Amino acid sequence: MLSYRHSYHAGNHADVLKHLVQVTILDYLLQKDKPLCYHDTHAGAGLYSLNSEHSQKTAEYQQGIALLWQYQATSAPLARYLQLISDLNPEGELAFYPGSPKIAALMLRPQDTIQATELHPTDFPMLQSQFARRRYTRIENIDAYAGFKAMLPPLAKRGLVLIDPPYELKTEYTDLVAGLNEAYRRFPQATYAIWYPVIERDAVEAFIKAIVGTGIKNQLRIEFCPLPDKAGFGMSGSGMLVINPPYTLAQQMRDALTELAPLLCHTQDNNKQPGSHEHSAGNLWQVSQLVGE
Repeated sequence: MLSYRHSYHAGNHADVLKHLVQVTILDYLLQKDKPLCYHDTHAGAGLYSLNSEHSQKTAEYQQGIALLWQYQATSAPLARYLQLISDLNPEGELAFYPGSPKIAALMLRPQDTIQATELHPTDFPMLQSQFARRRYTRIENIDAYAGFKAMLPPLAKRGLVLIDPPYELKTEYTDLVAGLNEAYRRFPQATYAIWYPVIERDAVEAFIKAIVGTGIKNQLRIEFCPLPDKAGFGMSGSGMLVINPPYTLAQQMRDALTELAPLLCHTQDNNKQPGSHEHSAGNLWQVSQLVGE
């Protein structure tokens, strides 16, 4: 099943959280001179026009990055993330939003490796074309978890593995847990960042329990829900499970989400202002250690 296209969702509140965490982890890894490897499991097309038919049809970015455009952040992680988006739009208008592999390409050094897998027959060639001239890059049109077996471990002894499935199929949760075990066995030194949607709270908690049940040490949960939990269709928020997180990440995310929550807290009632629904900013997010080192 290959119906999912991230071009419909680029720049939404889930992207803001995912890429805020990604940028903060990469900045930490880049403090050392030694090369690193960035591996992206569901890479998408890489770069998205917010003026495209897909983006305009859903307009999800209007409740995400558009609310932050030209905002002057005070927390360092949020400021760094927003600066990358600004650099990608030098004309001063919010026209493009980067996917996670594009963010990696903007941040990494020539000696660092980028690996990415993407199955969609339309998105893959678009992704591949963006990296045609970059050395130390491998872009494959294969299944994400087959990519672990084919591409891990890399030559670099450290890095970030971003796992970002669409969760279209019920089996994707169990597939992810199995894939994570395989990847961690091959590349235990890496930091793993696993994105998940918050749609059904019971399903989310069962998924978290399954990740904890792997026995892998040092797990951090970062979750942001600008809409109240609800049953059925519709994503109220999203989260990132980070394995082997930088020791600075938890406090950095607390600082960033304290600032971010009142800016993106919104309601489906378009006549209300951001932050006006019944939830307070304090209970929209959590940063919690699931498993210690």
